[in-house]
Amino acid sequence: MVISRKVLLLNASYEPLSVVTAPKALTLVFRHVAEVLEADQGHVLRSPRFVFQVPSVIRLTQYINIRSRQNRVANRHRILARDHYRCQYCGKRGSAFELTLDHILPRSRGGRTVAENLVASCQACNNRKGDRTPEEARMPLLTNPAALFYGLERVELRQAAANRPEWRKYLFLEHAEEELAVISA
Repeated sequence: MVISRKVLLLNASYEPLSVVTAPKALTLVFRHVAEVLEADQGHVLRSPRFVFQVPSVIRLTQYINIRSRQNRVANRHRILARDHYRCQYCGKRGSAFELTLDHILPRSRGGRTVAENLVASCQACNNRKGDRTPEEARMPLLTNPAALFYGLERVELRQAAANRPEWRKYLFLEHAEEELAVISA
């Protein structure tokens, strides 16, 4: 389905930013916020009056400094994805609706809402821990929370690029695989 087709979004510096849907990409191009670098061959989006070629790769016309945005409040789904949708206290798997986010150092004690202080938790463990640290509640974490920086997005982009060969040069995957082949030989 064309509406759910993914489009690679690059910064003005050609740095990969994210993956957006085809309608969002066309909106960015139509508003002159982005330009099309690669077209998604054979895919068009139709309106009653127009036919639009769906882009595969778009680039922003203005540079966005993403480094300043990385230290902002963490996104709930990114925390859950980092923790593999698993409670970090008991290991129980759950969906985004079944899991909560728990502050390792409670907010009442000065704990901040940043990736390093948040973990996925089931409702039972979150209630049991309450307003204590994991050590005080005798509930050790299964893993250490890591910052949600560039690495998580790169993994997602690599997985999305598996079916999109035109993305490979923008994600620098062509040379990386060649280097791995030389090293392993």
